[in-house]
Amino acid sequence: MKDIVVDFGPVRAVDHVNITIGPGEVVGLLGENGAGKSTLMNALAGAISPTHGEVVIDGSRKTVSNVKVAAQLGIRFIHQELNLCNDLKVFENMFLGEELRRPTGLLDTTTMIARCREALGRMRTHINPETVVGDLQAAEKQLVECAKALLFKSQLIIMDEPSTALTTEETENLFETMRTLKTEGVSFIYISHKMPELFEICERYYVLRDGVLVAEGKFAEVDDSAITELMIGRQLAHDVFDDHTDNTRPEVLVKAENLSGAGFEDVNFELHVGEVLAITGLQGSGCGQLADVLFGAAPFGGTLTVKGRRVRSGSNVRSFMRRGVAMVPRMRKERGIHNDLSIMDNHNMAYINARARTPWISKPAALKRYERERKSLSIKANNPANPITSLSGGNQQKIIIGKWLEAEADVLLLDNPTQGIDVGTKFEIYHLILALAKREKAIVVFSAEPPEIHKVADVCLVMFKGRVNAVLERDQITERNLMFYSTGANLRVS
Repeated sequence: MKDIVVDFGPVRAVDHVNITIGPGEVVGLLGENGAGKSTLMNALAGAISPTHGEVVIDGSRKTVSNVKVAAQLGIRFIHQELNLCNDLKVFENMFLGEELRRPTGLLDTTTMIARCREALGRMRTHINPETVVGDLQAAEKQLVECAKALLFKSQLIIMDEPSTALTTEETENLFETMRTLKTEGVSFIYISHKMPELFEICERYYVLRDGVLVAEGKFAEVDDSAITELMIGRQLAHDVFDDHTDNTRPEVLVKAENLSGAGFEDVNFELHVGEVLAITGLQGSGCGQLADVLFGAAPFGGTLTVKGRRVRSGSNVRSFMRRGVAMVPRMRKERGIHNDLSIMDNHNMAYINARARTPWISKPAALKRYERERKSLSIKANNPANPITSLSGGNQQKIIIGKWLEAEADVLLLDNPTQGIDVGTKFEIYHLILALAKREKAIVVFSAEPPEIHKVADVCLVMFKGRVNAVLERDQITERNLMFYSTGANLRVS
């Protein structure tokens, strides 16, 4: 890509960027949310037309006028925003717009299913090609997107946060597939905020900041701190979290006794005012199901007490909201926001359901609530009437947190709160969690990232196969201990 410029009216999103990808190469494209990564890749994939510049493939200048032309040139884009039709079957999605036909003109369904099954097999997944996509889990949808790129001969595959919904094992399977394709000459542009992944799978990197290419080089010659500082344009005060202050007070807001549900059993803990409790575990440990129970989204056995009052199984989400329990869910784009509503309407949603005393919505009052949290949480948003999807992932997350603060929530359940968020904004979220603890909120953070847990947690429950395998105090929260107990290594018989 030579001298690429992309303007949206008076706003320059990409400013004279040059990048080169060789055959059989995996290149990391880095930058904070809003740095211009997706815009640059959309220009390469034919989704938008650059204002200036050119794309050269194998020495020849090409006009990538639309997505179909890009596909014909061997360029495929696996988007972070899943581009699947929930009402169609897996094989229908994978061949959408490129269906195979018999000589009679009828669809060759048998061949399409067989080729789809083969591509899914290369991804080491057992998804049935005839399953309706709407019935799949988010991780399975992500694997379908990846397998779709394998169906057709591709020279260059662009991956935008492909592992967001994947387990560690699924991510490793994806990397193994990428390595195999590399030997066949297929190249990749890999966009991710997860440093370990970038260092594992990529050889070179490009860093964008505010639409400008600010650095390029080899991963072997840098460390994650250097890369992070290139991305955000400043040094991070990593040691600020080492001076972590425990704001825990004696009052218990949530108490679980022998709590059990689908995927977990016999969970016991107390959550105090001002405390940050982390709950972690590998896929299948029961963390996700426990999060749903603590917000009233799933039935449970045992005893659950919130603010001194016992909660019965079968209580609905709204009753938990009215008790002051809030949930910032995993998979933000599917579970956390209303894509078709504005920024302010999304922000107002929790208040309407938990605190509103009349069926009428006061726009001045809603705007006042929004402005209060926008300033308090440093939300970067212009017009509150704009769609929520116009914001970066980090600012969307702040909107979700802000709506619960206006609903006067005292217990915050944060399920993978920095999922799909760039490094700089991650640190903002960490600081926000600690600030909320100082404001006497009680916080449960569900996370599988050891550095994240270490930065914010006062205590950590480590789950293994549906049970609490260890309770770690602040000085015991290390990456080694988290992995040791989450894998059940302490339970193995030598």
